[in-house]
Amino acid sequence: MKEISLHIMDIVQNSITANAALIELFLNIQRCKNRLSIIIKDNGKGMSKEMVASVTSPFVTTRTTRKVGLGIPLFKAGAENAGGMFEISSELGKGTEVKAVYVLDHIDRPPIGDFAGTVHSIIVCNPGIDFVVSVTLDEREEVLDTREIRKILGEDVPLDLPDVSAWIKERLDEIFPAEYGML
Repeated sequence: MKEISLHIMDIVQNSITANAALIELFLNIQRCKNRLSIIIKDNGKGMSKEMVASVTSPFVTTRTTRKVGLGIPLFKAGAENAGGMFEISSELGKGTEVKAVYVLDHIDRPPIGDFAGTVHSIIVCNPGIDFVVSVTLDEREEVLDTREIRKILGEDVPLDLPDVSAWIKERLDEIFPAEYGML
């Protein structure tokens, strides 16, 4: 994939398919350590130990519509090809955690891309799911938590209403300005 944000969208789609009610996204950019880390955690149905052991193979998928699953293998290959590492852990009935670490200045690391736009689309297209989005650049951390938005607006106000959606996009643009996308 051309951008890391597209990998994130693909992995989050797996969480949605696993019936997660809460998905947490952590993007940590540490320029002094030359490292970019992405963690995606969910409270979905989880996977067996056997599935976790084989899920990084492109010939393993839980889908019945096709016989290959490329999202996790491509995310893993991208991180490892850029001098980083990849981990996945899961427990049936508890959820899954995916972690990819990239060497920030590695020539083969794709740009982060439109993280704010990608996350905005994910949230607005899945208004019944809660998301925690944390972006850390060096020592500066910014968080958007849809549970907090729901507390303020009320549970009956959907996150995909145009005014709410526009506010979420503005907040995500503050958390992850466009210039970060080229990091």
